[in-house]
Amino acid sequence: MTTLKNKQTIEKNIPTWLTILLATACGIIVANLYYAQPLIGLISSSIGLSESSAGFIVTLTQIGYVIGLLFVVPLGDIVENRRLVVVSLLLTAIALAAAAMAKQPLLFLGASLFIGLGSVAAQVLVPFASYLATETTRGRVVGNIMSGLLLGIMLSRPLSSLVADFLSWHAIFALSAIAVVILAIVLSKVLPARRPTTNTHYAALLGSMWHLLRTTPILRRRAAYHACVFATFSLFWTTVPLLLSSPVFHFSQKAIALFALAGVAGAVASPIAGRLADRGWTRPGTWIALATVIISVLLPLLIQTGSPVGIAVLVISAILLDAGVSANLVLGQRAIFSLGPEIRSRLNGLFMAIFFFGGAIGSSIGGWAYASGGWSMALWIGIAFPVAAMLYFATEKKS
Repeated sequence: MTTLKNKQTIEKNIPTWLTILLATACGIIVANLYYAQPLIGLISSSIGLSESSAGFIVTLTQIGYVIGLLFVVPLGDIVENRRLVVVSLLLTAIALAAAAMAKQPLLFLGASLFIGLGSVAAQVLVPFASYLATETTRGRVVGNIMSGLLLGIMLSRPLSSLVADFLSWHAIFALSAIAVVILAIVLSKVLPARRPTTNTHYAALLGSMWHLLRTTPILRRRAAYHACVFATFSLFWTTVPLLLSSPVFHFSQKAIALFALAGVAGAVASPIAGRLADRGWTRPGTWIALATVIISVLLPLLIQTGSPVGIAVLVISAILLDAGVSANLVLGQRAIFSLGPEIRSRLNGLFMAIFFFGGAIGSSIGGWAYASGGWSMALWIGIAFPVAAMLYFATEKKS
């Protein structure tokens, strides 16, 4: 009886400390997907991976993450959520430890795959938090937690660069493995149990995902909008370090890390977007988010100079881009989380897998565009994605 009362109290009013813990957990977990990105050169030369194959370090992590989104996250609809999170975190910690000790490419690449696979624990925690929140506060709670997740993404690159500079590239994976183990222990102790009432078998659960995608227009639309803006986000953050280290700016690795920190300010848009959604302002919020992303790419297209003005424009652009992407993500998740609670984990898995695929396209096209036509070509392609999203959004009927 006491346990039931405690659970009902948590569901009525999720404590601030639990929201902060879940936001921190999501940030720590998702950062593992991005630690290797600025270190590809160091890692590949250390483990004997050829230059042409170095891209597999990031690609396999992304593949592992998408596999987890499609095959692990849906388990949140039928498996006790706390146990699913803890098991996924322990898998991530083992993979991180293997990556830290790897001296051969095969071991490191295999570890990268499982780092991505286990890191989907963050996407089990987000819908978990939405269950604990009431309908009137769900957007705010999800927005606050997504702020932590996005901070993890934004801080991961400068953090790994600085740790590698002061210690070694091995150190960032070792430190993260320790952090993830501690996180698993803490969450196992403080998270309330959530046992889904759905009796669906796993095979039927996976089979239902295609049906959900076909029959849920809001899922398709919100996933498409965010796939476009996340493609621009990935394109920008893949190519801007190349520009900053070029003869135009002559930035060092530490200076690039500090520049990446500027984008962190954009994470403030997440809780704001959540509050807009709670007030029923999802539609105007989406217009603002998409317009912000377009402006963030338009600014460096119009003003290109190697002077301090050019650097200031890039900083403003990075902040606006991260703010627009952060806001659009929260608005999208708030919209799909308003659907049936019994399918929420599957909806989130599909949503994340689709837009993460968009991000992979953006980063791959960005590298090619920068090598082929320079910064301007990359920006022109980057602005096309959010423009397409805005045109598609304009066809959405007002609810």
